[in-house]
Amino acid sequence: MVVKACLFDIFGTICDWRSGVSAVAQQVFAARGLQVDAKAFALAWRAQYQPGMERVRAGRRPYVALEELHLENLRRVLAEQNLDLPDEDQVRLNNAWSNLPCWQGAPAALAELRKTHLIAPCSNGSIAMILGIARRNGMHWDFIGGAPLARAYKPLPTVYTQSVAAFGLAPEEVMMIAAHNDDLCAARAAGLRTGFFPRPTEYGSGQDTDLAAEDAWDIVATDLSDLVDQLTG
Repeated sequence: MVVKACLFDIFGTICDWRSGVSAVAQQVFAARGLQVDAKAFALAWRAQYQPGMERVRAGRRPYVALEELHLENLRRVLAEQNLDLPDEDQVRLNNAWSNLPCWQGAPAALAELRKTHLIAPCSNGSIAMILGIARRNGMHWDFIGGAPLARAYKPLPTVYTQSVAAFGLAPEEVMMIAAHNDDLCAARAAGLRTGFFPRPTEYGSGQDTDLAAEDAWDIVATDLSDLVDQLTG
């Protein structure tokens, strides 16, 4: 079966969330005269990401957009680190996730792939977040899938299958592309094709996860451009 469309993870795969969030955090903390390691703060905030979504996935609370979870997680980390920021600074920090920079070369690679394939994000980010990132980086999607479409969070199967259904295609005609092995494992279980390439500095120089493919994915590439070449060559 020929792959006709591709779904993409966004945070970490297409966007460099660590650099984007830490840059805004550095500005906010410096303006308040606070001596805080902004990159460590970004990592601590990100560490609350999965626990926050798990409460929704497990049915312990209704679905809410990721911005709301991020803001709750931010306040949790601020309290843990005994940091007091006014509401306007918290909003500014939270908005950093909607204005993330892409990894170098990602928009150009996506534009090249879109010449031959349908493309869409399959992210846990909200529509507003994905649109903000797209506008900042000059990216164009055929539609926005993922969590806001399914009103659920990856890796629940419905997040993948509803995005596939929006294409009007069969799961085996759609490839999930991510720099995270667990994301691809869930996508394959839902019937999708899978494509992997690493982002070895997503979490910084000491990263020890997702440095290589951990299974026999349909495509394993060195980077996004290589993956596009393999799909379109």
